[in-house]
Amino acid sequence: MQPDTRKTAAFVTAAAALLGPRGFTTDADIIAPWLTDWRGRYTGRALGLATPATTAEVAALVRLCGEYGVPIVPQGGNSGMCGGATPDASGAAVLVNTRRMDAIRRIDRASRQVECEAGVILQALHEAVAQADLRFALTLGGKGSATVGGLISTNAGGTQVLRHGSMRAQVLGLEAVLPDGSVLNQLIPLKKDNRGFDLKQLLIGSEGTLGIVTAATLRLEPAVAARAVLWAGVPSIQTARALLLHTQDRAENALEGFEVIPHRALAAVLDYLPGARAPLAGEHGWHVLIELVADAASAAALPDLAESLAVSGFEAGLIEDATIAANDAQAEAFWTLRDSVAPAERARGPAMQHDISVPVERMADFIDYAAPLFEAEFSGTSAVAFGHLGDGNIHFHILAPPGTAAGAWEAADGKDISRKVHDLVTQWGGSISAEHGIGQLKRDELQRLGDPAALHILHAVKAALDPQHLFNPGKLI
Repeated sequence: MQPDTRKTAAFVTAAAALLGPRGFTTDADIIAPWLTDWRGRYTGRALGLATPATTAEVAALVRLCGEYGVPIVPQGGNSGMCGGATPDASGAAVLVNTRRMDAIRRIDRASRQVECEAGVILQALHEAVAQADLRFALTLGGKGSATVGGLISTNAGGTQVLRHGSMRAQVLGLEAVLPDGSVLNQLIPLKKDNRGFDLKQLLIGSEGTLGIVTAATLRLEPAVAARAVLWAGVPSIQTARALLLHTQDRAENALEGFEVIPHRALAAVLDYLPGARAPLAGEHGWHVLIELVADAASAAALPDLAESLAVSGFEAGLIEDATIAANDAQAEAFWTLRDSVAPAERARGPAMQHDISVPVERMADFIDYAAPLFEAEFSGTSAVAFGHLGDGNIHFHILAPPGTAAGAWEAADGKDISRKVHDLVTQWGGSISAEHGIGQLKRDELQRLGDPAALHILHAVKAALDPQHLFNPGKLI
């Protein structure tokens, strides 16, 4: 789509008048940082950068874009993993960034709810609700840049999904601007409401293709009064799966996170992080990071629960060695090792990264089957699987042979690898996108592998709500 010069100039003038100098710019230097996705895979161009301050301004801008036929690329913290917030190369679209809409409107301690605007940074939300002895039970590595609106639009996951669910489970109410410029206001949460479709759920995970999220009412949990973080060494991914079941039986609602890391990934992290130390002596095929939490009412019992879990794991033959973090600093050090797997991998060279899920009970079998399969077919590669075993979501990465330069390998063998990984995941009844979204990275693969009936519904809904196809074109569908 190529912009019409006269029409473009008229739109720019009208947008600048609508939003003022703080809300709209065409300055290339200001726009540049927002034109490339977080992973550096996609770079586009934009007609301008809009940063509206209110829902009313978003709605007025959307109506203006509809009048002039200007595509819109909604953007939060620009920390997505699939290029879903990056414009194409035409320069026809306007970036609409919600970072100025960062008010936390209301924290209700009694109902354990917070109403906040889309531009609120996740870490800022954590800090604000902590002042009321509450917490927002979703976190991820990009919490310092990810925004509430972006988290909702991509249905973000993270390390606490095992207990609390993804972003879908956290959203009680929603406000969004639709493609015709109308405002959907469903911020007031109702326990029971049977007035047709759940429209907020339609927008959650739609990646800005159906509307721009401007505010939300979110579920909160009691503040954590105590935590226990265990690091365990196990011989295999099958043993890790058995340990998960063992832990679920004994810890029940105290189990907050269960992450797995293979030996080779931990070794890469230890080489990458200055001063990092392995939590355990000796080598283990796999490492398991377990987090248990308790509120004030059950905090006193948590240390005994953690100790008994470790002891019973030894006695059951599941754990080769384990340690329990002595304090919060050591607990955070354990989590830093886990969160550094991806950057350590990037420092080593190219890799094809797959955010996949299969049924929870089949994930260990999938890893045991798929890893040697791809290493045998693509000589010199290494398969690394790590992440959220407890919810069936593993980051399955195929690392290029040592010494491979970035670029050509990804376009040749890498593309073939990803296609075959997605084929295999689909055969196993899984998803090619567990938590990162589709964006532009997996759009064609979704069309190739998606259920025809589901794809028909996606396209029909898009055509009904956005007949001009102006909202985030080229993403998702």
